[in-house]
Amino acid sequence: MEYKIFVNNSWQENTVVLFDDTGEAIVVDCGCFGRAEEKRLGDFFVQSKLKPVALINTHLHIDHIFGNNFMKEAYGLEAQVAEEDNFYIEHAVEYAAMLGVRGITPPPAAGKFLKEGDRIVFGNSELQVLAVPGHSPGGLCFYSEKDHLLLTGDSLFAGSIGRTDLPGGNTRQLLQGIRNKLFVLPDEVRVIPGHGPMTSIGEERKHNPFFN
Repeated sequence: MEYKIFVNNSWQENTVVLFDDTGEAIVVDCGCFGRAEEKRLGDFFVQSKLKPVALINTHLHIDHIFGNNFMKEAYGLEAQVAEEDNFYIEHAVEYAAMLGVRGITPPPAAGKFLKEGDRIVFGNSELQVLAVPGHSPGGLCFYSEKDHLLLTGDSLFAGSIGRTDLPGGNTRQLLQGIRNKLFVLPDEVRVIPGHGPMTSIGEERKHNPFFN
């Protein structure tokens, strides 16, 4: 499995494309804001001869779903999300306004609800769904055991964790989920977070200040 990270919108959100040698691709947390960012993503699909077959979200805070309308309109893909986060879609316009972003188009409804233990299959690749709530009620992580790759959204960052002071946040729940679901993975697992640089499970287990 290969990956390409696009840093999008004013929150510097990591939109991730996962793909393999079959040409099938999935998009994780499409945060494209505006035509330039949408074009950059679309051009990558064309130039790399990729076919997007799924859109999945680690959580539904507005900076991670700005591009969900684009993915539906351009590729007919509806987001696969945790049901516990669905209320963010319903209130996306007002949440955006609270952050100073006005005039956005309401995001489309979710197409499928994901839960702990589900598998997302594309091409010759597979992701396991891990439920790690706390940054949001329905926080999900996506893990490829074969490729030692983990997408953590805003649950775990390089040297930090996701904030828990937003609606539905829970610090105890987040710390517990990281310890019990993520830190049990092998040290060599590479981590792509929702913002900022990549890290590894071994690095965070040993040096993340929230756990030491």
